[in-house]
Amino acid sequence: MAKKDYYEVLGINKSSTPDDIKKSYRKLAKKYHPDVSTETNAESKFKEVQEAYDILSDTTKKAQYDQFGHAAFDQAGGFGQGGFSQGDFDFGDIFSAFFGGGGARSQRATNRPLKGSDIRRRMTVSFEESIFGKKEKIKIPVYDECHVCHGLGAKSKSDIKACSRCHGSGSVIVESQTLFGRTQTRRACPTCHGTGKEIIRKCSNCNGEGVEKVIKEVEIRVPEGIETGQQIRLENFGNKGSNGGPNGDLYIVFEVRKSDTYLRQGDDIIISIPLTFAQAALGTEIQVPTVYGKVLLKVPSGTQSDSKFRLKGKGAPNIRSKAKGDQHVIVTVVTPSKLNTEQKKIFVQLSKVEDKPQNNNNTFWSKIKNSFK
Repeated sequence: MAKKDYYEVLGINKSSTPDDIKKSYRKLAKKYHPDVSTETNAESKFKEVQEAYDILSDTTKKAQYDQFGHAAFDQAGGFGQGGFSQGDFDFGDIFSAFFGGGGARSQRATNRPLKGSDIRRRMTVSFEESIFGKKEKIKIPVYDECHVCHGLGAKSKSDIKACSRCHGSGSVIVESQTLFGRTQTRRACPTCHGTGKEIIRKCSNCNGEGVEKVIKEVEIRVPEGIETGQQIRLENFGNKGSNGGPNGDLYIVFEVRKSDTYLRQGDDIIISIPLTFAQAALGTEIQVPTVYGKVLLKVPSGTQSDSKFRLKGKGAPNIRSKAKGDQHVIVTVVTPSKLNTEQKKIFVQLSKVEDKPQNNNNTFWSKIKNSFK
């Protein structure tokens, strides 16, 4: 039988560019690939497409073909005699299009027990809840065993039979043309999708899947000292496994709301407390709030703004060791924005006293005045 014109095979003409030739070839190669094509005589058509591309993608061979036609290769050991070359043919593109890039996955049977997929959910807690922990029940959608067929996927056990194509093995051997000639590979059976079984009458509730979507209530224990971004794992609370495999896991990722009072740094808690001029100069005792209750803090006389005090053991618990950090109290001396008549008199008197010559010019009032210069 006379061979078809190579340009006709690829659906192009002599003026087509190399890119046009490549695009047409890839389109036809995917269309007629024997592993997936439903076209009549797909394998022979696929060979024709490969042969045409092998010649027309090579500049030298193309010139010979344009001048002498098929006769240029009948005696030259062309495609039919082992002259096949890869050219620009990218098997990765073909198999990626057919199998999503999962060549290894497609070559093994899936009738073995498989773990169900994991579920991930975010949970928001308050600052105080992140310190002390809590228990809370949440509802999550999950794929669980069908309550009608109990995971069979069929109306009854008698409605399940061995796959007629793979005879229950879950895999088939497929031949394909590669750079090294025709090869055989074992892949998951396309009829039963690797299960080795065919269902005659499917379960009306799950449509043969064996699982159904349900809402489950799960109690979550928030660990003491949890921080934003940290997570916990609840084993077997994920989606249902297949072929007798275990369920997946449930991951809870936490987000801690910011506090209006406290700032957390690691296991330590920081709080800012305002002081008046008089409190800072004379010293005082103040009630400092902590997450564990108020604590009396003694502020010594002459305390400067931005001084830091430590309250040991009043920080956050470490999520692993449970040891508590500290709370750091930063005091800020606040300048009054408005003064009544009596306050003004007192500050005037203080100013007169501070303006008198003294041996120590580095007085509290001098520092305050210098800060405004």
